[in-house]
Amino acid sequence: MKLDVFFSQLAHKIRASEVRELLKWQEKKKIISFGGGFPDPELYPVDELADIARDVILLYRGEALKYGTTEGLDELREEILKFMKRFGIKVGGLDNVIITSGSQQAIDILSRILIDPGDVVIVEKPTYLAAINAFNLSSPKYYGVPMDQEGMKIDTLESLLKEIKRRNERVKFVYTIPTAQNPTGLTMSNERRRRLIELAEEYDLLIVEDNPYSYILFEPVKYEHLKSLDKTGRVIHLSTLSKVLVPGLRIGWVIAEEDITRKMVLAKQSMDVCSSTFSQYIAYEAFRRGLIDKQLKILPKFYKRKRDLMLCFLEEYMPEKTHWIKPIGGMYIFVSLPDVVDTRELLTEALNRGVCYIPGDSFFIDRSGRNTMRLNFSYPKAHEIEEGIKILGELFREVVDKRLFTKVAA
Repeated sequence: MKLDVFFSQLAHKIRASEVRELLKWQEKKKIISFGGGFPDPELYPVDELADIARDVILLYRGEALKYGTTEGLDELREEILKFMKRFGIKVGGLDNVIITSGSQQAIDILSRILIDPGDVVIVEKPTYLAAINAFNLSSPKYYGVPMDQEGMKIDTLESLLKEIKRRNERVKFVYTIPTAQNPTGLTMSNERRRRLIELAEEYDLLIVEDNPYSYILFEPVKYEHLKSLDKTGRVIHLSTLSKVLVPGLRIGWVIAEEDITRKMVLAKQSMDVCSSTFSQYIAYEAFRRGLIDKQLKILPKFYKRKRDLMLCFLEEYMPEKTHWIKPIGGMYIFVSLPDVVDTRELLTEALNRGVCYIPGDSFFIDRSGRNTMRLNFSYPKAHEIEEGIKILGELFREVVDKRLFTKVAA
């Protein structure tokens, strides 16, 4: 029976997650994973969370096990507001914050409530692949803005906005990860952040500020969140506990104007009714007992060592004319290989040799960047980092040597 005829147009747009597909390989055989955005499981505070989970059930009993409000647990939202205030983000109150099932759900909801087919969405080039996948379902028109060492090139953005206005197209929002960007690890300068806010005012658009990684910085970087610079409510701020506590809780949050959070709540009601009440109570106690702060002290030091290790082995094993960005935070290194290398074409061979990565074209709205890849350094063990980079280096050098020899022979 042919079932394709029953699927909606929306269903036909859905693409497989690159990361989730790679997980299937890991289940089949031993793979050194540079693919996912996974924290190191050895840093999960398992004992503390076990105590908290037990206490939550005994202390809150049925309250922790029932359906909750779609907006989220009041106590947790209050803790989040206090937490974000420490980073310069101050808003009116509980109506400005909602809990989501990870920040990925927040991105999906925003796609549903903000984008009509043909609306313009502006993203960094490259940008977070799962955001692209979520936005795609609403059929926007994309424009990409390249980056340099100070993040998104705001002069290029300004020229682009002028051209879009001339074409009489409607920009709904700019999606950005301004601090320890995924996949590049770059951080936008404060000067560019302030100019981005000014452009949002001038061209009447929103900014979606995705903030999973600012809590894991390796260098003393001075920055202000876009939301802390926001005076008129144009910035929608997303964040999560997935990278700093454990991803399995699926606790994220949105801080925005009440008109936006109210509409997000209505959309969320038809998706999951509410995020896990049990998880929310655990997150609340993790904040209240100082466990989050404890993790924030541990993670940057631990991941910096892994970053430096991967950088060292990239230098040793990668072919000539390979370049990479030294990330100031987060979990990834973005690598550009010689043009003769197609990382998507070589992924299957890399998997057969026991290593996975994410091909870089996944992060580009135009599927360019075929010679790039994203490597995760937070998840693999130290010895796996050396072994995996050595395997990839050998593979890429073979390809470079073969194709250059073929070119010379021709």
